[in-house]
Amino acid sequence: MDIRNSLDGLRSLFGVNPAVPSAPQTRSNADPAPSGAFESDCATLSSAANEMAQSLSGEGVRTDKVAAVQSALAAGTYNVPTSAVASKLVDVMLAAGQ
Repeated sequence: MDIRNSLDGLRSLFGVNPAVPSAPQTRSNADPAPSGAFESDCATLSSAANEMAQSLSGEGVRTDKVAAVQSALAAGTYNVPTSAVASKLVDVMLAAGQ
């Protein structure tokens, strides 16, 4: 299995532009690491990864509202108006046609 193929699949899944492949570099164990080699390394997250990181941090989550909905679901009293469901369905279908 070529790990680069798997990484390319992940990049396309998360919308990351593939990097230009570089020629493999080999170093012998006797060569010391160049000074500052790790200082120039950087990582870039895709927008999907940024959104996931923000959702995991819990910022912007109204915990009181979440708790109220969870308790209503558990009690079987959570009710969504049919007009709201119909409106969202129409919005989704219209957005899919764009």
